[in-house]
Amino acid sequence: MIISRTPFRISFFGGGTDYPIWYRDHGGAVLATTIDKYCYITCRQLPPFFEHKSRLVYSKVEHVKSNKEIEHPAIRAALQYMKMAEGLEIHHDGDLPARTGLGSSSSFTVGLLNALYGLKGMRVKKQQLANEAIHLEQVVLKENVGCQDQMIAAYGGLNRINFSAQSDIQVSPVPLSRERRRHFQDHLMLFFTGISRFASKIVKVQIEKTPERSRELSTIYSQVEEAQDILQGSGDIELFGKLLHETWLLKRSLTDLVSNPTIDAIYEKARQAGAIGGKLLGAGGGGFFLFFARPEVQPRIVEALKGCLHVPFSMETRASEVIFYDPDEAYALLPQTAASEAKPAGTDPHILALEKK
Repeated sequence: MIISRTPFRISFFGGGTDYPIWYRDHGGAVLATTIDKYCYITCRQLPPFFEHKSRLVYSKVEHVKSNKEIEHPAIRAALQYMKMAEGLEIHHDGDLPARTGLGSSSSFTVGLLNALYGLKGMRVKKQQLANEAIHLEQVVLKENVGCQDQMIAAYGGLNRINFSAQSDIQVSPVPLSRERRRHFQDHLMLFFTGISRFASKIVKVQIEKTPERSRELSTIYSQVEEAQDILQGSGDIELFGKLLHETWLLKRSLTDLVSNPTIDAIYEKARQAGAIGGKLLGAGGGGFFLFFARPEVQPRIVEALKGCLHVPFSMETRASEVIFYDPDEAYALLPQTAASEAKPAGTDPHILALEKK
């Protein structure tokens, strides 16, 4: 049995410049961090005692006799891509709801690929894991998604991700002193609007309008550098919050689907209660709001947004990882020759760390 854990993410700046239609001509960048909220994928070989071949448990339950019957597009694509012909049980659990702007779909894809590689007794590099998740979502499933979520989930931590015109993607950690990181974290608040939406529909419109939004996207791109300078400098951290306010105004101008009167009202209530800035995470239309506010005014913001769920969180550094590995069950999936050639699980530093505990 394999259990993978993959973090969700918060994207601060640069969203919209990670779509190939933009960065292949102009370049792009994103400043984002993973947080201590996760997607868990459990995979195991399903014993051959049932009428169905595989069992899939997520927001619904599927019992199928072949991979072609699977309704969940990412699971079906991943099993076909990995050539998993054996019957499996796959179980998904998430700390936060899906379709809410935290990159949950890509965290699921990255975590599933990580778990399936584990079942084959294999470890892959972070870059490969991210690239294959991008391939599945953009090429195989033809979803309207960018490239930041897969990279962030695979690498973990606070990073600047650069997208070049040559389609190269580079992940660079953004180191902060312990005190600066704590000070930054203390200013961040997360609220759930209660609205779930399908990001692909919003992004489709945004992609279509990209040629008309060159000025806005160029400014959004430049804000990544400015935000990084603020974070890694020694000046007033509140400038980061003011920049968030500016990027939100730009983001909501990209399409009419990014915001609506309900979302605008939430934002204004938070600002009136003392928030310096903020933004709706992900494509827009609903999901989670990130706010930047001085610690002493945060109780007022919680009171002002009583209709929204306040979700405390912390930034973290962990990437997608295997947190449980039963090699006996995992190797049972493999033909004997493949099992003998697979890399022993005991060499995985994550597994060794768990065993020491």
